[in-house]
Amino acid sequence: MPTQLQKLYGKFIKWRYKNSSNKTFNHILAIIVGLLAGLASVTLKNITFFIQSSLEKGIVFSSNQLYFILPIIGLALVFLYVKFVHKEKIEHAVSSILFALSKKKGIIDSKKIYSPLITAPLTVGFGGSVGLLGPAVATGSAISSNLGRVLHLNSKTRSLLIACASAGAVASIFQSPIAAIIFAVEVFSIDFTMLSVMPLLLASVSGVLTSYFFLGNEVLFDFRLTDNFEVKDTFFYILLGVGTAFASIYFTKMYFGILKLFKPLKSPKYKLLVGGLAIGVMLYFIPPLYGEGFSFISNLLDGNHLSALGVTPFDDYLSNIWVVIALLFGITVFKAIAMTTTFAAGGTGGIFIPTMVMGSALGNVVAKIINNIGLGFAVSESNFTLIGMAGLIAGVLHAPLTAIFLIAEITGGYELFVPLMITAAISYLITKNAIKHNIYTRELAQQGALLTHDKDENVLTVMQLDDVIEQNFKSLTPTMFLGEMLHDAVSQSTRNLFPVVDENDALVGIVLLDDIREFMFETSLYRTTTVSTFMHSAPEYIFYGKDNMQQVMRKFQDSNAWNLPVIKNGKYYGFVSKSKLLTAYRRELINFTP
Repeated sequence: MPTQLQKLYGKFIKWRYKNSSNKTFNHILAIIVGLLAGLASVTLKNITFFIQSSLEKGIVFSSNQLYFILPIIGLALVFLYVKFVHKEKIEHAVSSILFALSKKKGIIDSKKIYSPLITAPLTVGFGGSVGLLGPAVATGSAISSNLGRVLHLNSKTRSLLIACASAGAVASIFQSPIAAIIFAVEVFSIDFTMLSVMPLLLASVSGVLTSYFFLGNEVLFDFRLTDNFEVKDTFFYILLGVGTAFASIYFTKMYFGILKLFKPLKSPKYKLLVGGLAIGVMLYFIPPLYGEGFSFISNLLDGNHLSALGVTPFDDYLSNIWVVIALLFGITVFKAIAMTTTFAAGGTGGIFIPTMVMGSALGNVVAKIINNIGLGFAVSESNFTLIGMAGLIAGVLHAPLTAIFLIAEITGGYELFVPLMITAAISYLITKNAIKHNIYTRELAQQGALLTHDKDENVLTVMQLDDVIEQNFKSLTPTMFLGEMLHDAVSQSTRNLFPVVDENDALVGIVLLDDIREFMFETSLYRTTTVSTFMHSAPEYIFYGKDNMQQVMRKFQDSNAWNLPVIKNGKYYGFVSKSKLLTAYRRELINFTP
């Protein structure tokens, strides 16, 4: 940083501390972060649209209908960028942000500011069956994290700004500021207090205004409700809730199943080739799987299922409504497969919008079956399309409130609030009971790196074992005589605990000062009694890299010990004391207290 810029930066920091309170400064930062996140979202949309429109105009394939081989080209371009430019594995956007919040004090690599702006448009623009919301949130979060580092903000404020960035991105893409705030609260486990709600609100409004400024009144779905909720349809909305719950469970299991299926393919080139070909085959038979799928949802909402399905090998049979239903159900089944295959093949994107596509197809299928089964029932297909989206969002993401308010805001009113609540609640309850953690959080929970709305659990999650390990202990060997132990260890240590290790530094026992106190002045034992006589096993062991802080705390509670040894790679590494652990816990708890 040039000297002149350093001086200006120093003056700004001094001015900030003298003239602006933390609350006011955070509000200003929330507006800036919302603006930048909204700008990132608009940029992503425009780059992706440019790629898609260029390909549609025939720059690559002229008038030939070979769009189904485009995804493998996009995946190849992403592969080349990652290998030669980024040079690091691309992580799932939201999961990596949650990990940064729990284990990195909200610090996100600056590369993540620009890499999603390159990889996501290449993936989606060339037909990868993923969304842009995840990359938009990733870019906005990286911007807010690095802005926080430059301004020397603490981890608590950085975390809040990251949540603000996510709210700004969601608000910009969907033009739904209330759903954006709720998304940040539900997905990022932000405490909904007066200290957090105002920054989230400012960031959300800032993101929406950014979208309006650059895109005007353009909206994702030019749709307004024409059919109101009717009480007689309540049973069918309950049925839809159950259906979307099972679809959510299927979606989640398919996601992890396909990723597991690709694991044996060690080379990214093989994953790209296999995944790209698989996506191409699916696109040939089911064209709506191409790209994000917003046009598919719009056509369904307009009641135009023929345009939604596009040109398929089954066009000659589309006069039969049951063929249409079968094809729409095929989209419900294969959207999760196409999305996950895109990820497994090396593409980048989000799962939020594919979830909406799958939900819209399922909702439309349920409505069409009800209307054509011959029992005299008639329900609104557009309403079921919308509420199907809410059911999948609630189930797959475990975010029922986000689902309810997002669909309500998209439709421009709250006429469907009751059926939205019914379907979203049922979908969430069934899915949550069957699958404890969603796609974003499952692996983090397994690593003990997941933040939740449980404050006690969050404190333990952000705590680092390295911060509480003490290593100022004098080690003993089993063959050491009592006299040597007193002279070389006890007299030179301030601790009352001594680890006993073998020639390979493996812990074989411990000796407490109380164990030898009555023998310390028995000089006749100095050359006849060894450490092995006094040592005993520790009440419990902490395994470095395996035990998370919740497990460490549980071991202290179960053993009633004041000190427990730490084993790293099979060797003695140090001790954790209960007093230091509780001190660190209290310090982190203060950071989580508004």
